[in-house]
Amino acid sequence: MISQNNRWLMLRSLAAILTMMLASALLFAHGEHFEILGKPKSTFTLDPEQTQFIDLKIARAITKPLEQSLRLNGELQLLPNAQADVSVRISGNVTELYANLGDKIKAAQPLLKVQSLLIGDPPPSVVMNAPMAGIIDARNVNLGQAVAPNTVLFHISDRSKLIAVAKVYEEDLGKIKVGQTAEIHVLSYPQQTFTGKVTLIEPNLDPLTRTVNVQILLDNPKDLLKPGMFIRANIILAENKSALVIPNSAIIEANNEKFVFKKQGNVYEHVIVKTGISDNDYTEILSGLVAGDEIVTQGNRQLYTYWLTGGKPQPTDKQND
Repeated sequence: MISQNNRWLMLRSLAAILTMMLASALLFAHGEHFEILGKPKSTFTLDPEQTQFIDLKIARAITKPLEQSLRLNGELQLLPNAQADVSVRISGNVTELYANLGDKIKAAQPLLKVQSLLIGDPPPSVVMNAPMAGIIDARNVNLGQAVAPNTVLFHISDRSKLIAVAKVYEEDLGKIKVGQTAEIHVLSYPQQTFTGKVTLIEPNLDPLTRTVNVQILLDNPKDLLKPGMFIRANIILAENKSALVIPNSAIIEANNEKFVFKKQGNVYEHVIVKTGISDNDYTEILSGLVAGDEIVTQGNRQLYTYWLTGGKPQPTDKQND
């Protein structure tokens, strides 16, 4: 049989928790704003009977590198000035081929010989040389083939550098600056990060997609990257090599303030914080906490409700005991 004191303790704890759960249901979205009447005390205490009904999780404020980035999607392309078509200026027949698809060639290296249709003994021949160093990525000619002037026979490209053309939405355009670092990821090499720099913000906006193309120049020394590959680009907007950070889930926004609940034993303190940059997991803390502080990352919205009541449970039907 439950004693009168135990029954009162159970009712007291249950009433407090139900009050917290009811109000915390209103806190379903980060950044929700509420009007607080009066000013609750900054600290309150939870006894074991109260905390057993709240699934609290705790984390420490730590120091770590932090980057705030903007994620964009795009595609790799050749640099406009790093590619060339090879064609002949005369009509004739191909008598010799010196290069094939995929060959890496040097500037002025012979590619093919064409025998002219002009009368001569022997008929005059012309050797076509590579106009630039690179790789032959297209071959449109065979031995013995008849060719005409301005017919493209080879395409050569220098792939030591590529550009990633990424699309940025209109509302994010003000965040992008020439010179920003970009981290490039491709499906073919999921564990590798390729680094580039924003070199151009194109002047025109696509009226259908409401996006602007941003060009990112990156090195390709091992020829791992190929034109046409889809990419994901993280544009680094800001970074701190030694930021004091806490998990994003610890921060509550209400009444135009950002705050957390700091834990010291069974005492919880409502602490207003000033935040800096953030990523998907962490937010930089500029003031309000120090490294090592324990803060609540789960159950903090229930604590917020409890804090609003001044750290006291709501009235219960004690007279019915």
